[in-house]
Amino acid sequence: MKEGGLTGMYYDYAMAAPLMVPDKPVEDMDVLILGMGTGTYATQCRKYFGDMNIEGVEIDEKITELSREYFSLPEDVKVTTYDGRAFLQAVDTTYDVIMVDAYQDITIPFQMSSVEFFTMVKDHLKDGGVMVVNMNMHGNKEGDINQYLADTIANVFDNVYTVDVAGSTNRELFASQHSDMIEVLSDHVENLSDAGLQNMMQRVADNSSAYVTGDYLMTDDKAPVELLGMQVIDQLIQEEVAYYKDIYEEQGISGLMEHL
Repeated sequence: MKEGGLTGMYYDYAMAAPLMVPDKPVEDMDVLILGMGTGTYATQCRKYFGDMNIEGVEIDEKITELSREYFSLPEDVKVTTYDGRAFLQAVDTTYDVIMVDAYQDITIPFQMSSVEFFTMVKDHLKDGGVMVVNMNMHGNKEGDINQYLADTIANVFDNVYTVDVAGSTNRELFASQHSDMIEVLSDHVENLSDAGLQNMMQRVADNSSAYVTGDYLMTDDKAPVELLGMQVIDQLIQEEVAYYKDIYEEQGISGLMEHL
């Protein structure tokens, strides 16, 4: 159950996206969430930024029903039961912020990870608009799933920044055609009245790094997201096993049992 305030999770970091949009009051922005889930991002944006115009897309209607019943998603936040990419294909509306939150572990929809998809997102952003993407698993291996996603996005958008979420394997990615995203964020941070949110947004501004474009691209013809996701999980398992292997070699089976 969410408490309605800052969560310490990736939702908090993602709230930097509206603050990166120049020359428009945050409360007047139009926000689209692809992968609405339980609506935490929407409720947080409303709590901290005022009566923004927010709508979402969620492929599972039962999740939307749960979000209304248990997670306090406001009734005036419209949620369309549909695939996120198919939704963009069907509408001409443009938005100040588009959040892509449709990735869950290795269940990454290939049709929402390609150059063609991110080009569609860019085409649905207003001038100065920002896309924020929640990437669940960040690794350090060359050619991992997040490098593929980030390279793909950076080949569509001129400006891409990433920041790791403390205490998790999440990484938030912000992309825009507007070059002064972080500077605009820093300017907005100074005017925030909520101390907790101000500290959180300052952390995002201080720890965001410009992404250098690479050549790992995914297209509609080739987006092996399942294999790439499994490679990250394999790496995580190997790291965990290595930790217990070291304990066993140093302390034997009794030492290992004490740590389990």
